[in-house]
Amino acid sequence: MISGEAFDFQIDYIIGIITKSGAKVVGLQFPEGFKRRSLSISSQIEDATGVSTIISGNPCFGACDIDAALANSVDLMFHFGHAELDDTKLSENVYFIETRSNIDVSDVTKKALLKLRGLRIGLITTVQHVHKLDEVKKILEQAGKTCIIGEGDSKIAYPGQVLGCNFSAARVEDPGCDEYLFIGSGEFHPLGVSLATKKPVVIADPFINEVHEVNQSRILRQRSAVIAKSLDAMVFGILVSTKNGQNRMELAVFLKELSKKHGRDVHILFMDMITPEQLLQFKVDAFVNTACPRLAIDEVGRFHAPVLTPPEFAIVLGENIWEDLVFDEISGE
Repeated sequence: MISGEAFDFQIDYIIGIITKSGAKVVGLQFPEGFKRRSLSISSQIEDATGVSTIISGNPCFGACDIDAALANSVDLMFHFGHAELDDTKLSENVYFIETRSNIDVSDVTKKALLKLRGLRIGLITTVQHVHKLDEVKKILEQAGKTCIIGEGDSKIAYPGQVLGCNFSAARVEDPGCDEYLFIGSGEFHPLGVSLATKKPVVIADPFINEVHEVNQSRILRQRSAVIAKSLDAMVFGILVSTKNGQNRMELAVFLKELSKKHGRDVHILFMDMITPEQLLQFKVDAFVNTACPRLAIDEVGRFHAPVLTPPEFAIVLGENIWEDLVFDEISGE
């Protein structure tokens, strides 16, 4: 790791793999937050090994979003920022570099104690901080808290890890958690946990050393508005992704059959990248997203028609009620 570097890009490990393999052309894929580092990392690898690197310019939002075209065009490919999942491994030439954070979490954990009201605290985070959860647990237990780090289902690589599409590590039973502490930045993951568990979630962001509690009100207002706009819709387009780990064709077929009972006209749209521009030519009243669950949430208002999640579509059809709304998830075994 470079001195002072907040994340470990495992450059020495990558160089070792390349040297042993005899690779000549190497692919590099980065999520959006790490793309600004791609050029310097590419230069380091080329200078140390003599290989030619190719950097993926495509968007990357998770381990499910592997650049298959690049992987098939190079000898080796390194995918940064995510843990490997069972259903995302394309071939033996793809290596996952988890890019763990080196940032101190002790100060922000101590700050979080002032916000945590419960006794039994579920600890959750992304792959960047999973190696810090034992330290967090020790600090909280010294303050009299009981900490639980859930295992999650088969899509979860580490205890306590949550994905943007899977909060199974937060579903702790017997007797469960009073509330949750999320170590990391961003609102999406802890918001999903809050809706999935119906429990308070405190966010402890070690990058800015700030603590606050998740507020569901803004996102619930947005989702309520999307559902309201879709109640009278008669023509729907169900979005299905070709990406490994996102392809839920079985769910799409089920939703299409279900909608027939309610007299709706539904069409399945199958594509790789789902963007507002790609959907402009499809004249539907609303879309139903079975691809990455973040699409409907993060891109709200950018499409020419409302974009529903599958649980929201069930509400529109009258198969479910608003009070039982949860975030859409892609679950493992």
